[in-house]
Amino acid sequence: MTLSLNHFSVRTLDLEATRTFYEKVLGLTVGPRPDFPFPGFWMYRGDHGDIANAVVHLIGMDPNDAKGLKNYLGDRDASSLHGTGAVDHVAFFATGLAAMRAHLRAIGVAARERTVPTIGLHQLFLDDPNGVVIELNYPAAEQSAPGS
Repeated sequence: MTLSLNHFSVRTLDLEATRTFYEKVLGLTVGPRPDFPFPGFWMYRGDHGDIANAVVHLIGMDPNDAKGLKNYLGDRDASSLHGTGAVDHVAFFATGLAAMRAHLRAIGVAARERTVPTIGLHQLFLDDPNGVVIELNYPAAEQSAPGS
């Protein structure tokens, strides 16, 4: 068996703020999405012609019309939607640490940082508008590079 991460989904009451976060912070773009009976976006990293590039699926909860979502994915209490629950965080490998730090400062997004001892990773931790923790893993050599 082969196994790789296909995507993660975020169920949200604020679909636009969540879309904006993934666009502005991670540079993902809205691409094709099946015609589901509930609002949402598929956020792509790369070619929109390949659904494997739809790495984040945003699921909008419409409090005025929840039937389509309930029937398709099941019901969730809106009060349970903040944070990551039992899932602690979602992580991506990345490059361009200095550019990301500058980008986050420019758009006013706070990040927590740490370097993992012995394995050569420098990490940034961000919170999306729903409290989902996003981890960005950079080669530790970028931490000490000029301009970092």
